Amino acid sequence: YLQQGVDIDGVDNSPEMLSICQYKADQLKLRPTLYEQYLEHLELPRKYKTILVPSSTLQLITELEAIELAMKRLYEHLLPGGILVASMMTLWKEGEPLESEWEKTAVRKTDGVTFRRVARSWFDPISECEHTEDLYQKIIDEQVVMEELHQRSPATRSYSQSQAKDLFEKAGFQNVRLFSEFTFDVVKSEDRLFSVIGQKPFS
Repeated sequence: YLQQGVDIDGVDNSPEMLSICQYKADQLKLRPTLYEQYLEHLELPRKYKTILVPSSTLQLITELEAIELAMKRLYEHLLPGGILVASMMTLWKEGEPLESEWEKTAVRKTDGVTFRRVARSWFDPISECEHTEDLYQKIIDEQVVMEELHQRSPATRSYSQSQAKDLFEKAGFQNVRLFSEFTFDVVKSEDRLFSVIGQKPFS
């Protein structure tokens, strides 16, 4: 967006992600304004016409009190009439398995080193949160030479379409609309990935 001339700032709670963003910006000779903050404690020096929360980021805030605080801070950082846009997902539906596991490998072309990810997740219908376990391995000559295990419990909160709409409306947003995936098509009942747009009142 910055490369296209959009007046935009960036926020992340991960210094590593901000460093990657800064590095990529440097390669393009861009000078982004970046902030290391948590959404539930957002405190920026300006207000915005539009705030975009991509990649189901809101769902990484699993505590109900914390997500309410985050929505309040986002609301407060919008100008009157401003828009909040967020992508969200329904992680589980009634009747589906509560656990899943999958594996993916990739080979680095430069040296033939194989990288493998073994992912496992399980969903708790009571808390409506997903828990994850990811094992990353570096393999040389069919031998595992390095591995890391990452566990997040809980990792993400699931939202139905109605729950996502309620989340926005409870924070004070009006004209809350849901769209199918990343389009402007009206959301369908079977859509598990959808985008939510809410507007802060003009007064």
